[in-house]
Amino acid sequence: MIRVTDLTKAYRTEGRVHRALSGVSFSIAKGEKLAVLGRNGAGKSTLIRLLGRVELPTCGLIEETMSLSWPLGLQGGFQGSLTGNDNMRFIARIYDKPFAEIREYVEDFAELGKFLSEPVKTYSLGMRARLAFALSLAIDFDCYLIDEIIAAGDQRFQRRSYEELFEKKADRSLILASHVGEVVKAYCSRALVLNRGRGSLFDDIDLALQVYNEL
Repeated sequence: MIRVTDLTKAYRTEGRVHRALSGVSFSIAKGEKLAVLGRNGAGKSTLIRLLGRVELPTCGLIEETMSLSWPLGLQGGFQGSLTGNDNMRFIARIYDKPFAEIREYVEDFAELGKFLSEPVKTYSLGMRARLAFALSLAIDFDCYLIDEIIAAGDQRFQRRSYEELFEKKADRSLILASHVGEVVKAYCSRALVLNRGRGSLFDDIDLALQVYNEL
């Protein structure tokens, strides 16, 4: 179970306080798929970053009884001067996973070949995204955070990513921030609609999409 209670995030910009999220509450059970809908600037990415502990909330509570991933595809956590292999080794130590097991998975999934032995700062944006996404999936979390659908790599890589997330890991929970109604309807059973930082929870996906489209 993940329970979010009265979550608020405020930023101070140009002497003014902007509330990206204001009193958002919801819960998600093991195996459940929750969509997060909202227009640009509604607070979707902010919510995903808070859940992934990339940022801390201004106030409110996030309670977890199952393991929660960092936001899938997050590239900011890489040390650029280290190789892809060294970054994998670092993650393996943090999560107490065998490095050989993670490396085998990432090598097969990301298909970066010899570039895994090169510093990450030499990678293109696409290569960094493939490494980040593969490394995210290499750790077996109970719940995965996804900020927008997979856009890294070619169509084959995207197809494999969908299969891994939505088919092979179908028993895992997902919190999916997306603008794509077809994906939300296909994979999510509930939705949180954000508007100006406030959230409304829907058990009816069609109704949630209707509300979102009318924002």
